[in-house]
Amino acid sequence: MFEFDQFLGFLAFLTILTMGFWLMIFLTAVIVPYWLGGSIKDLLKERKAKKKAAQEQNV
Repeated sequence: MFEFDQFLGFLAFLTILTMGFWLMIFLTAVIVPYWLGGSIKDLLKERKAKKKAAQEQNV
């Protein structure tokens, strides 16, 4: 039915497919929220510094 090299190719395909699936799960569950959280934190810090600098100029 199948030869051994076809079976190895099928196993390689399944391995790559599974690795891609878990990589996408990891990216969407860990990396993207971490990246967005850091970006929002940095944006708020910049706004706070800008507001503080504007208040210091007015004083």
